[in-house]
Amino acid sequence: MSKFSKYFFAIFTLALLISISSCRKEEMEFQQEQPDDTLSPNSEVADLMQRTAMNDGSVDNILFNANCFTIQLPVDVVANGVSVSVNSISDLNMVESIFDNDDDDTDTLEIQFPISIVLNDFSVVNITSLSELYSYANNCNGENEWDDDIECLDFQYPISASIYNIDNEIISTITVNSDEQMYNFIDDIDESDIITIDFPISITISTGESLTINSLSELQNTIQTYADDCDEDDDYDYNDDDCNNCTPLQLVDILTNCPDWMVDKLERNDNDYDDIYDGYRFNFFTDGSVSVSWNATTVYGTWSANGTGNNITVDINIPSLPYCNLDWNLHEIEQNSGETKVDLRQGDDDRMRYESNCN
Repeated sequence: MSKFSKYFFAIFTLALLISISSCRKEEMEFQQEQPDDTLSPNSEVADLMQRTAMNDGSVDNILFNANCFTIQLPVDVVANGVSVSVNSISDLNMVESIFDNDDDDTDTLEIQFPISIVLNDFSVVNITSLSELYSYANNCNGENEWDDDIECLDFQYPISASIYNIDNEIISTITVNSDEQMYNFIDDIDESDIITIDFPISITISTGESLTINSLSELQNTIQTYADDCDEDDDYDYNDDDCNNCTPLQLVDILTNCPDWMVDKLERNDNDYDDIYDGYRFNFFTDGSVSVSWNATTVYGTWSANGTGNNITVDINIPSLPYCNLDWNLHEIEQNSGETKVDLRQGDDDRMRYESNCN
């Protein structure tokens, strides 16, 4: 090889090495200086997103008191001696209705094994006995203790994202359709992934209001703002949230449009008076009046409802029927096919439940 050829080859090789080094440097700088609108692993917003999508173990505490897992449905149980097939979350109302039927008994629930449980990270574990179930429950945080899952916000799906992998230079897109998919999507983010969310997206906060989110920074701020904005109901009292979404207008609509209400349950000072108004027909009117008829007699009184959610007060004043009269708290509105019940409570000792063959 001539001196010129050797010189040219050396210059070419040096230029190539500088070019490769420059490209690698730019790539490293690109990795290190990703734009603010890219989703990085182990970032605060990624952690908040994953905690929002996490499986909420408290939704089925009526079946078993454990806040870090749910029982996979369907499952068969025996509630106070009554067999119930729980095929969906809404079927938990059947179990609660059985428990609510009598406040003076001791509620019991037997789970028919084998079952499967779903942990916070959506992994599934097969359980063959009650002792095995307790062994997992013992690892959960206790009643009303802080835990990782954020229950006061919900993502509205689908949510789309673009992924560019620096190592293999592959660009892909993904559509997330559920909390489980969102949790796993965040869990699978790699250091070499550059991820952008297809904004805008929507989330729902605890009041039911839908918020539109246009960036990762806005999403992070919103989750931080509303993460503790509700009662996550991590207690074991299935009776304390039955009217989360009740309104006085809803109660007025139900009571005034359904005729001939009967007293199905009546307890005062922990004494049972279920039969004292047997055969009495109560009719509520939008002007705040109420009439009660039995045999050939009709008497009148007043009623009103004020407040929100689980703090709605129902004031009933029928002078001729003193056991009805109290500033009641609206405990639950239960609507089934051909039957509606309005349950009123005051403390632990007073209860009145109206029932109508109306839907």
